[in-house]
Amino acid sequence: MIAETTTAATFDCRQIFAETLIQLARQDSRIVAVCNDSVGSSNLIAFQKEFPDRLINVGIAEQNMVGVAAGLANGGFVPFVCCAAPFLTGRALEQIKADVAYNGYHVVLCGMSPGVAYGELGPTHHSIEDLSWLRAITDLAIVMPADPDQTRAAVQWAVAYGKPVFMRVGRTKVPSVSAGQNETFAFGKANLLREGRDLTVIATGGMVGRALEAADDLAKDGINARVLNMATIHPLDEAAVIAAARETGAIITVEEAMVQGGLGAAVSGIVVQNAPVPMRILGIPGFAPTGSAEFLLDHFGLNRAGIAAAARSLKGA
Repeated sequence: MIAETTTAATFDCRQIFAETLIQLARQDSRIVAVCNDSVGSSNLIAFQKEFPDRLINVGIAEQNMVGVAAGLANGGFVPFVCCAAPFLTGRALEQIKADVAYNGYHVVLCGMSPGVAYGELGPTHHSIEDLSWLRAITDLAIVMPADPDQTRAAVQWAVAYGKPVFMRVGRTKVPSVSAGQNETFAFGKANLLREGRDLTVIATGGMVGRALEAADDLAKDGINARVLNMATIHPLDEAAVIAAARETGAIITVEEAMVQGGLGAAVSGIVVQNAPVPMRILGIPGFAPTGSAEFLLDHFGLNRAGIAAAARSLKGA
């Protein structure tokens, strides 16, 4: 099924994340939450109230937080580590690599409010390097749900996965893009949201809704854009990328992250080795300034107009 672009309400995925975690914890006593004095910002207040003995707040000690989670996983628990994304990956990268991924522990690392969601707090709070850092870690699954339904499905999957996971949980409100999908989330598989023959837009997380909007604008110009929701960054759906290159002849990637080492880099590596075609990688090229999330996304062309303009340039239109 192909999703229809709508102007429906937008949603904060952290809310459905928290609700789903509580529902799962009622059924599975192994589930615990570990946080760094971020009970409120991680939407864990209701979880703490219902399961006071299953929330471990280590304080502002992110390296310790991940180490504690690794120990809990070694003891048979399924810890969900909830922390602002810039501090989870920036401060505890060694523990993510050595304590969690190297040992293959079933820890679900939840990067809350990723990208430029904390825009007004400036570059120290932007989490735009996380995909680049984490893609280099062996056997660490990286997922970025695009909307509430996909967030719910990804959390449910993560409980059953049995291996290390990093999940971005967005704060910036997004529209629903999963309506009509036969399968909301399948690990390692892209979701085809819109057919197209002229080029493909591969987007992830909060950029997916914007990609669909851009495809609507491009259609008015006679450019038929395929849209893929790449909710799994690692491992990437190579078959979908190769098919897009061969069938549409051009690819644009869109991510709320650094252009070096993230989704665009992963896609380009597959394209250049299997089906070389023209590409544009849309993202953030370096340190981002201070400003609202909406300002920053517009500043870097991560909006419907910027995506459409890149497509027109790629097609020579």
